[in-house]
Amino acid sequence: MADAAQKTIYVLNGPNLNLLGTREPETYGHATLADVERLCIETAAGFGMMADCRQSNHEGVLVDFIHEARSRGVVGIILNAGAYSHTSIALHDALMGVKIPTVEVHISNIHARESFRHHSFTAKAAFASICGFGIDGYRLAITGLAAKIGITTDTKIGVQAPA
Repeated sequence: MADAAQKTIYVLNGPNLNLLGTREPETYGHATLADVERLCIETAAGFGMMADCRQSNHEGVLVDFIHEARSRGVVGIILNAGAYSHTSIALHDALMGVKIPTVEVHISNIHARESFRHHSFTAKAAFASICGFGIDGYRLAITGLAAKIGITTDTKIGVQAPA
């Protein structure tokens, strides 16, 4: 298995996620984007991976991040595209084009909300979707991604499984 520097995942957050902690706390909770990023970095480190966390309110920038992930050899993507999940064929196409294992995350349960949120274009390009677990969904997504690419806490880089 490659060294940890080569096991980077991107955690991409879309529009309005920079407002976490203040935007509709009854729906999204009180955790901030900094809290999400800290959770992701710590969870990824538990699997011997590095989480590169990014946020943009601009669809094209998110597409560029996805393209960059392929050129940088990123092993997985965690994506909370926010409202773009429900509208962006461009994000869907970018994910399909790079063929990097992706987990879609939503903090709220999109299926218990307005009907326009029930469809996700990005989910169709991901191997899994997690919604409704609050920010803990990111931890679950990273755990699932690690399993998908063959990394467990017993097989993570630099750690030997007990004999």
